Amino acid sequence: MRTSDSRTDPRRDDDDGVVVVDPSVSDPTVGTPAAATTAPVPRSRIIFASLIGTTIEFYDFYIFATAAVSVFPLLFFAGGDSGTALLASMATFGTAFIARPLGSVIFGHYGDRLGRKVTLVGALLTMGIATFLIGLLPTIHQIGLWAPAMLTIMRFFQGIGLGGEWSGAALLAAETAKPGKRAFAAMWPQLGAPFGFILANGVFLLLTTWFAYDSTAAELSDPFLVWGWRIPFLLSIVMVGVGLYVRLRIEETPVFAKAVAQNERVKAPVSEVFRKNWWEIILGTFIMLATYGLFYLMTTWILSFAIGGEATGGLGYGYRSFLILQVIAILLFAAFIPIAGYLADRFGRRRMLITTTAGIILFGLSFGWWLSPEAMGTGDGLDVVRMLGFLCVGMALMGLTFGPMSAVLPELFPTHTRYTGSGVAYNFSAILGAALTPFVAVWLVQHFSVAWVGYYLVGLSVLTIISLILSPETSKKSLYTDGVHHH
Repeated sequence: MRTSDSRTDPRRDDDDGVVVVDPSVSDPTVGTPAAATTAPVPRSRIIFASLIGTTIEFYDFYIFATAAVSVFPLLFFAGGDSGTALLASMATFGTAFIARPLGSVIFGHYGDRLGRKVTLVGALLTMGIATFLIGLLPTIHQIGLWAPAMLTIMRFFQGIGLGGEWSGAALLAAETAKPGKRAFAAMWPQLGAPFGFILANGVFLLLTTWFAYDSTAAELSDPFLVWGWRIPFLLSIVMVGVGLYVRLRIEETPVFAKAVAQNERVKAPVSEVFRKNWWEIILGTFIMLATYGLFYLMTTWILSFAIGGEATGGLGYGYRSFLILQVIAILLFAAFIPIAGYLADRFGRRRMLITTTAGIILFGLSFGWWLSPEAMGTGDGLDVVRMLGFLCVGMALMGLTFGPMSAVLPELFPTHTRYTGSGVAYNFSAILGAALTPFVAVWLVQHFSVAWVGYYLVGLSVLTIISLILSPETSKKSLYTDGVHHH
């Protein structure tokens, strides 16, 4: 390893105008642009660029999730009984998770070949345009079965966009972090999940209030079902414009720039990462499993369970009333993400996540106590305090387990395949932990009891703990690796 020369500028402009790191500099962190004599990108701009994109992406994702429960069964899957329509809508919701690994492969290839910045812009456009087009779709009452088919296609492209978004935003934050502070620095894109959720559900809450829409007594002639539900999807195009403006003003990360300067990019990052880092992909996939299972139980499934009627085994609670409880609880999700980043830096990734996952197991075992209709009540007689307590405990645990993931997964992979590897692991986990979870949970409630939904979460969490025990501690690992020789 060559020593750095303080007389040379460690960063220079190449012929394409991309800021790269001088090959003679070998700062192992390559995450401290303060060493450069050129003006570095302000940290606040990097934070905003990583946060704004994931907020928009998750907003787009959540408005579909909310509509999948309260709108799409009526407008795109009508014709059968309400239980079948809900299951069909949930299946379409899960389509995006099938698309996400494909998105991580496509965008991962370009992210590891061309850079983090250009790929993040492409992912944002893919997600945003698909979401906007959903707001323009005719319904099954207008064009028959073409409607759910077109909705499924748009959902697929949403998944491709999100598949490329997360790992790019995580790398943007992590690869510019100071040594020893990486988990805290990388938690900013994670905040996009609760922020996007609050924004999406806040918009739906305002609209259902404005339209006086009652999901428990919905008529197809209701203005909200005629055109009001389209507004959140159409609004997303405005936010995409803001996100593009911010992302076009950032530079390439110093870690990737150094890999370019050292000529360490590979021609086929996908085949490279599966050939040399298949074990890390498996570990990363199962490390995220409990996180995904918990999150989609606490957002998508619990909404369908709370507002669903007897036909779906639900509690029959009002949609707007429940959404208020959910938005309150999601604030705890947001609050615990930076706490998780700090704890992961302070105590290490493995110890912090094993402890949190043990907490998720205990939470899963308590589902029957929290949510059984005998204890919770139904309809207007719902025990609001108990439901809010359940949501708050789940969301606090969600913040603790989700917060460090934008550092943990990228740290498993070398520089030249990091975008692809972390994205593939993240999105494989989405299929196993998230795509199936709402569907399985609805089925478990209908055929057994709500306690079995918690047991399902316990099963996912046990697999996560095993993966964490088998994984290395990566908190001290340099994010710059000589990728050509890495195995």
